[in-house]
Amino acid sequence: MKIHWIFFHLLPILGFFLAVTLLVHQNRTERSPSSTIAWLLAIVLIPYLGVPAYMIFGGRKIRRLIKSKTILPPDPIPPEKSAILQGIGSIFPLRGGNSITLITTGEKAYATLIGMIEHAQQSIDITIFILGNDEVGAAVLAALTRKAEQGVRVRIILDALGSFNISKKKLSPLEAAGGHYAFFMPMMHLPLRGRANLRNHRKMIIVDNATAILGGMNIAREYMGKTADTRMWHDMAVVVKGPTVADIHHVFCSDWQFASRQDTGKEYESAPVNTAGSITLQLVPSGPDVAGDPLYNSIISALFRAEHRVWIATPYFIPDEMLLKAMCIAAGRGIDMRIVVPQASNHPLADLVRRSFLKQVQDSGATICNFTPGMMHGKVILVDDMLCVAGSMNMDMRSLFLNFEVALFIYNESVVKEMAAWVTDLISQSSPGIRKSNIFVEFIEGIARLLAPLL
Repeated sequence: MKIHWIFFHLLPILGFFLAVTLLVHQNRTERSPSSTIAWLLAIVLIPYLGVPAYMIFGGRKIRRLIKSKTILPPDPIPPEKSAILQGIGSIFPLRGGNSITLITTGEKAYATLIGMIEHAQQSIDITIFILGNDEVGAAVLAALTRKAEQGVRVRIILDALGSFNISKKKLSPLEAAGGHYAFFMPMMHLPLRGRANLRNHRKMIIVDNATAILGGMNIAREYMGKTADTRMWHDMAVVVKGPTVADIHHVFCSDWQFASRQDTGKEYESAPVNTAGSITLQLVPSGPDVAGDPLYNSIISALFRAEHRVWIATPYFIPDEMLLKAMCIAAGRGIDMRIVVPQASNHPLADLVRRSFLKQVQDSGATICNFTPGMMHGKVILVDDMLCVAGSMNMDMRSLFLNFEVALFIYNESVVKEMAAWVTDLISQSSPGIRKSNIFVEFIEGIARLLAPLL
C-alpha cells in the first residue's frame, strides 16, 4: 500500500510542484521565445522527463556558479573610438598594433602549433574543446610534456564533454613533468552543481603571452596533422600577435581559475602588451560569464549595417527568429548574402533541422552554397570590405546563447580580402541551393525545427 500511495499520490504532487517551480524559473530566464516554448512544452506535457532534463540542461546564465569564476568585466571604451565600433559590443575595446596570419589548412595548423610549443620560453596556455585521443593529440601532449620538463609553465583546459575520451592516465606524464590540466564543467557532478548544457567551446592557444591561435580548430586528426589528408576537415584559424593577445590571456585566466580552482590573481594585468603590426582587432567573448549576449548582438548589428556583402561560413546553421529575420532582411534589400555549409556535416540531425532555415533565407534572396568535398568546419563572417569575424562560434543557438565562445572582429581590408579568397574557394567547390522537398520530408523538417532551440 505504501509503494502504491507513493507512486499514485506523492510523486504526482511532487512532480506538479517541481514543474510549477521550474515554469516560474523558466519564464524569468533570458531566452528566445522559441526556446521558452520548447522547454514549457517539455515540462508540462512530459514532466517526468522535462523536469529532470531542465534541471540538468536548462540553465543559461548561472549566477551562483559564476560567482566562483573571475567575471569578465566591461572595459571602458574611449569616446573617440565609439564611432568606429559600428554597433559591435564587447567587454574589450578595439586595439590597434596587431598582426594576423591566417591558417587555412590542417598541416599548416599542426606545424604552427608544434612550432609555437617548441619555441615557448615562459608559458603555454591552452583552452580547447576537443583533445583527440589519437596521434595528433598524443604528439601535442608529448610536446607539452617536454616543455614542462624544461621549466615552461604549461596549463591546459579541456572541456569535459568534448574531451570525454581523454583519461587522466593519458595526462599523467604531463602532470608528472610539472604541467597542469583541468576539465571544464565536469559531466558527473552533484545535482544542481552545474549545467551539462553549458560547454566551453572556446579554442585559444597562448604562448609566452605574446602569440595566440584563435579559431574553430580542435587538436585532433580531423582538424590537423603532419601531412595533407583528404579526410581532414576544412577549417580556419588565425595567429594573433600584439595587444589583443593580452585580452585573450585575460579570458584564459578567468576560465583557468574556474576550472582548476586555482587563483590567477591579477596575472593578466602583468601580461606584456607588444605592438606587432597595424591591424585593429576586437576580442568578443560570449557565454554565461559575460553579461548579455555581446557576440549575438554584434552579429545582428553587423547584418543591419552591411552595405553590399555578407558572407557566412558555418558548419551548423540553426539561428533563432531574430537572427534569421536579420539575414532575410539583408538578403531582401539586395545585400550579397551567401551562406556556406557542408553538404553533409557530422551531425545529421542538425542537417535536417537547418534545411527549413536555409530555405527561408534562400527565398529572401540569399545564395546557399553546399560544400561537397567533405566536412567544412570553419566559422567566418565577412561584412562588406572592412570587417571579418572569425572564432569558435557556430551560427546556431547553442553557440550564441549557451556555450562559452570567443570571436575576433578584424578591421582590415587586406585580411578581409585574404579571408574572402578562402571563402570563394569554398564556394567554388559547392553545389548551389536548397531544393524543394516533398510533403513528407517537409513535415519531418517541420517537426525537427521544433527541436531547434534544444539542439
